[in-house]
Amino acid sequence: MTNFLVKRPWTGRIGALLGIMVMALSLRTAVSVVPPLLGELSGELGFDAGTTGLLAMLPPLMFAIFGLLTPALIRRVGLEKALVAAVVLAVAGQLGRAAIDQVWPFLGLTAVVMAGYGIGNVVLPPLVKKYFPDRVGLVTAGYVTLLSVGTAISPQLAVPIAGATNWRVSIGLWASVSLLVLLPWLMQFLRDRREKHDAGNPQGQAAHLGAGQAGGPGAVPVPKLRPWRSPVAWGLVIFLAGNSAQTYVYFTWLPPYLSGQGLDAATAGTALAYFAILAVPMSLLVPLWVPRMKNPILAISLFALFWAAGHLGLYLSPLAGTWLWVTFSGLGQGTFVTALLMVNLRSRTTHGSSVLSGFSQGIGYAGAGIAPLFFGTIHDATGSWTASFIMLFACLVVMMVGATMINAKRYIEDSADEPLAPAPADHAVDLKE
Repeated sequence: MTNFLVKRPWTGRIGALLGIMVMALSLRTAVSVVPPLLGELSGELGFDAGTTGLLAMLPPLMFAIFGLLTPALIRRVGLEKALVAAVVLAVAGQLGRAAIDQVWPFLGLTAVVMAGYGIGNVVLPPLVKKYFPDRVGLVTAGYVTLLSVGTAISPQLAVPIAGATNWRVSIGLWASVSLLVLLPWLMQFLRDRREKHDAGNPQGQAAHLGAGQAGGPGAVPVPKLRPWRSPVAWGLVIFLAGNSAQTYVYFTWLPPYLSGQGLDAATAGTALAYFAILAVPMSLLVPLWVPRMKNPILAISLFALFWAAGHLGLYLSPLAGTWLWVTFSGLGQGTFVTALLMVNLRSRTTHGSSVLSGFSQGIGYAGAGIAPLFFGTIHDATGSWTASFIMLFACLVVMMVGATMINAKRYIEDSADEPLAPAPADHAVDLKE
């Protein structure tokens, strides 16, 4: 029987497409909007060095915790309801922290926001797998591009909006973007519900349940996956941890590092914005290119060379060639896009994508989150940046170890108690599109 989802017209999935894209746009805005406003927040709320450091650690920490918890939530309530829970947490946290006037409640509500987005991180790849198995590369390119746009645009607008109004409006405004996520998903939910209850269309019912989803009576049973037994899962954990560690170091330390070398603060901030913007072309290119490769490690190796050139240039000559070195490192961000893409390229089912997404992001972000702390403490302990940059190169080596583990075409479902047989030919999905 031909896979209904592959044959389903775009018009039957437009709500899901819009929902995925708007969710992606909102996923990093609440993370990147706060740093440009820290000067104002410090005076009014009482941020100091310790609470600022804790603020920087909250995103990877909460992404890790909820990355591990989200697959169980998905099994219990389904992908769409898990996404709604993510939106509710994100909106409540953003509106709440815009209304308080003390630092610790602000940090607590920031944790609530990051919990919501931690769920969103995990839910997006399996949603792509469920609704667009025939367009994984194309839809991934779209949503990762918008994720990068959201990361870059909110810090650019934070100060102007705060200047025209106040910091509370500047921070709380982005809750409206998160809230918009619910509208297209409501449209998709109503359409899927009609299909589910169409007794004469069993294929529509299957589309509603999705591969590997718990859907009550008549749902297709799913195998018990054990990601801790899967070389693919551990490879993606290691790959994501090594990549994200470098990215978090840049987002935390690039401006202060360049300022300490003699660059003015405004230019150092622009360098970080430029680094973030360079993720956009990589987000467009990688999902359309890498799935066509027999050995993705070739592309990953190219991105690793970009990272290495950027690290080395910023260490040896931070002021001469600054923009060239930041360009190299920015292009290296193709490794993050590859990590998100591999969640679907190394899973056969929506259930497998959910498990692999949660496991890799949960443990991977936990490992990456300590890198910015070590980068600074190593410098303080040694009085030099040499050991700190050696740590960055160590992260690069770790990333490449993971890359070798995910290069072979193996799947998370191979870790099942009863491994799934390969899909028959008439169920095959072309991920190159």
